[in-house]
Amino acid sequence: MLSEVLLVSAPGKVILHGEHAVVHGKVALAMALNLRTFLRLQPHSNGKVCLNLPNIGVKQAWDVAGLQLQDTSFLEQGDATAPTAEQVEKLKEVAGITQDGAKPEGLAVLAFLYLYLSICRKQRALPSLDITVWSQLPTGAGLGSSAAYSVCMAAALLTVCEEIPNPQKDGVSASRWAVEDLELINKWAFQGERMIHGNPSGVDNAVSTWGGALRFQQGKISSLERPLALKILLTNTKVPRSTKTLVASVRSRLLKFPEIVTPLLTSINAISLECERMLGEMAVAPAPEHYLVLEELIDMNQHHLNALGVGHASLDQLCRVTMAHGLHSKLTGAGGGGCGITLLRPDLEQLEVEATKQALNDCGFDCWETSIGAPGVSIHSASFLDPSVRQALDGL
Repeated sequence: MLSEVLLVSAPGKVILHGEHAVVHGKVALAMALNLRTFLRLQPHSNGKVCLNLPNIGVKQAWDVAGLQLQDTSFLEQGDATAPTAEQVEKLKEVAGITQDGAKPEGLAVLAFLYLYLSICRKQRALPSLDITVWSQLPTGAGLGSSAAYSVCMAAALLTVCEEIPNPQKDGVSASRWAVEDLELINKWAFQGERMIHGNPSGVDNAVSTWGGALRFQQGKISSLERPLALKILLTNTKVPRSTKTLVASVRSRLLKFPEIVTPLLTSINAISLECERMLGEMAVAPAPEHYLVLEELIDMNQHHLNALGVGHASLDQLCRVTMAHGLHSKLTGAGGGGCGITLLRPDLEQLEVEATKQALNDCGFDCWETSIGAPGVSIHSASFLDPSVRQALDGL
């Protein structure tokens, strides 16, 4: 068991191209969003394990001795298969979750306990830990906040239990694990995601683990070579939507108008492939004309998504506002509201960016200036961590 404090972070994700088409076997490109979830793990000897999630108002503690006495043999196969409904119910009992366990708070606690009991059960005794998780990601916005949580949790628990080595080096702001360790983190994070989402695709936790850009098609996930970090505005329209309903509406449109919708999906696939080619070229030698192509692809994809019926008046407004400033935007994720991304060219004046952000805020939207293609799960030296992040993790 390690005795030092661990500080871990993992990124969210955006779909750059291919949303909805991916459901029908086409290529989607997902990129790591540099809005991150941060976790601080402090080993203790007080006989308690404490979980603090300030973003969603969770503060809970368990006696390690009590957890030790619980029958957790049902977790034996935890790292291989999905827990059954009975096992989930058993875990809720252990967690003391009596209220609606399907609420985000209950699911976050459940995922933590599942990972803690499964990963730490090989120890002679369950460790006393104090864990705080704080996130820059809004929850329920389709930005992979639950995956970033599961990835941070898996990485920290595997490291503290010495299942994987601590890669942290003195005098280095952030370090990353070796490939085989990342594979183990990703495998466990996927189990955490299963506790929260039931049947996730595995894309969100993979992007959060590996970072950069991933290509996803028919269940196969592969990394793109060293993609360039692209500066963007991320805008949350705050219009709620149901992914399930939107996916079903595209399917019904495809059945109703196969000769119209099939070519749209084929065209979206071609947009993903052309973008992948561009990102490959940019990784070697970025040039201004590459950004012009990316902007054209963004515009075309947004029109296609509107034709599929997953647009929304709020997203149209976002596109109009940014276009007035010479910028190009599209929805990211399910559509029907939710979030949109706006590409920021490197030659853009900061004054123009600020004016665009102000105009979007005036629409009642939340807006962040950030980047995509960010590093995956990382471990940090406290002295290099942004003071606002340190304060959020410490001042609670």
